[in-house]
Amino acid sequence: MKTATIALYTREIDRLASEIEQYKSEFSLWKVTDNIPNCAGNLCLHLIGNLNHFIGRHIGNTDYVRKRDEEFESKNIPKATLLILIANVKKIVITSLTNFPEEKLKENYPIEKNGEILTNEFMLLHLLWHLSYHVGQINYHRRFLDY
Repeated sequence: MKTATIALYTREIDRLASEIEQYKSEFSLWKVTDNIPNCAGNLCLHLIGNLNHFIGRHIGNTDYVRKRDEEFESKNIPKATLLILIANVKKIVITSLTNFPEEKLKENYPIEKNGEILTNEFMLLHLLWHLSYHVGQINYHRRFLDY
């Protein structure tokens, strides 16, 4: 399970970087419409914050302090900066997962999620799904609004 989890997080974070890299226009990263209210830049910041908080802080024991509102309020951060932030969170996630003992996967995650107590294994699967879902949204956003 641990090896597969690391491989899947690596793949999905690399997909995130690839999607952001493929934007032709810095402006397009931050574009919204009536039908697409979340831009790629904010979704990217949201994923970076989510991974830093739920994996870096609570699995890897980093001192990250999440500022979730800023993930959606920040605008016009350069693509190069987003790519650096993605590379940094990838290192944190992979290091955290690599150093996490596999036998702890069945133990309870250290904080509740939406009022539920989940296992580490369940939480990591949930976070992977969340990552992949938003990367798909970014792909959609890029293909429709990057012109």
